[in-house]
Amino acid sequence: MAQVQSGDMPSGAKWDGVYFSELYGNLHLVAKGSSHVKGKWERPHKDRWGEIEGDATGDVLHFTWTERTRGLVGPNAAKTGKGYFKYKRPEGTNVDDTIAGEIGRGGNEVGDPWEAVKQRNIPPDPDSIVGSGAADVGGGDWDSENKEKGKPEGPSSPN
Repeated sequence: MAQVQSGDMPSGAKWDGVYFSELYGNLHLVAKGSSHVKGKWERPHKDRWGEIEGDATGDVLHFTWTERTRGLVGPNAAKTGKGYFKYKRPEGTNVDDTIAGEIGRGGNEVGDPWEAVKQRNIPPDPDSIVGSGAADVGGGDWDSENKEKGKPEGPSSPN
């Protein structure tokens, strides 16, 4: 377990939000109840996406995570582990809140650093990040109501 001390959240702060990291992309976090937090992220190159879920105590969130690689199957398609974030507000006025922590593999809560800046006026939408499916590879929603207009053409004879 990471040796990180929890404290009080900054005045008016909450875990709900979208946090941007150059490495991990946008992380959408939503608090369920007073301390349970769930979220999803998608890497900027859209090759990987992940989910986190955990419990916050004050300004520290301890969580488990899973990251999946799009288009990959088998034992290497998903990585899992634990991690933590500490919610921070820099000194000064008109500043952006941040989260900083680490994600570790397997049972480790420490490992790779993860720092992100909370985006202003962007509501979290974890459902906007979806797993592998037709939309990921440029396929269509074949069963949606978005149908072509006009009458179908009959088959043409080969010449």
